[in-house]
Amino acid sequence: MDKFRVYRLREADRKVTAAFEEATIDELDAGEVVVRVGYSCVNYKDALAATGAGRIIRRFPCIGGIDLSGTVVESSDPRFRKGDAVIGTSYDIGVAHDGGYAEYARLKADWLVPMPKGMSLFDAMALGTAGFTAALAIVRMEHEGLKPGNGPVAVTGATGGVGSVAIDILAGLGHHVVAVTGKEQESAYLKDLGAKEVVLRSSLDLAKIKPLDKAMWAGAVDNLGGDMLAWLASTMNIGAPLAAVGLAASMELKTTVAPFILRGVSLLGVDSVNCPMPQRRRVWERLAGDLKPRHLAAMTRTIPFEDLPKVFDDFLKARVRGRVVVDMAAG
Repeated sequence: MDKFRVYRLREADRKVTAAFEEATIDELDAGEVVVRVGYSCVNYKDALAATGAGRIIRRFPCIGGIDLSGTVVESSDPRFRKGDAVIGTSYDIGVAHDGGYAEYARLKADWLVPMPKGMSLFDAMALGTAGFTAALAIVRMEHEGLKPGNGPVAVTGATGGVGSVAIDILAGLGHHVVAVTGKEQESAYLKDLGAKEVVLRSSLDLAKIKPLDKAMWAGAVDNLGGDMLAWLASTMNIGAPLAAVGLAASMELKTTVAPFILRGVSLLGVDSVNCPMPQRRRVWERLAGDLKPRHLAAMTRTIPFEDLPKVFDDFLKARVRGRVVVDMAAG
């Protein structure tokens, strides 16, 4: 097979560099399945990795991109045949194994999810790790008793990829969604996705968080961590689930045990990377069914592969709304 384009990350003197290069299939990391990549996407984690702003990459050099969707062109594993549409996210993809920012990828069969019926290659990457994480959080919250009618559900970091998808899914299920954001100018966007209310972070006094405050939330999806997560814990209803999915504001959590032992709040850690494959496949199936976002196109921007380096800074500076899909055939 001829050479093809890849976006490879390298390190020298503890400085990360990234550039388009050419590669062949034989140069890719080992795996049972070769995929022609149709689409990839950009997550906050991808921006941290490609710029070196976060110590994400565990092995250099490495082709970036933690997500991909595409079509099998070669497989030595009987579970996948030539022509099958597949999704690849999580595991070591794009961090310790060549990832999705390439026209072809070679991956372990154990890491691949068959494309659910009714989902396209594009839809899979419009969701990507962000959408999967949002859905996994909601599934875990449902397991802890979250139901429409229980009360308002808060979503922080609301304009980001996880937040946007979470709002859309929760509203579609019939929940009263309250979007918490620092971007007042995006209020109309958030309401278009299904948020019934928009609360500005600036209206919250996170400097004085009580062990227990007024109970407000039947559930919450938090992308920020830090003081926001601590405040949410103190304001959850009795028995309510609180899903921690990100650390965009802080990795620290300064709280007390009061919400957990006096109100029975469940703090749910959502780990999309190590989610077991049976559960992973069930969540993707639901994303093609009852959890399918209604406004995926409205929250998605598509860029050609060649424009990939231009968007990372926007992620680091919180200038991105919703999702960014990379069309590997465009450009």
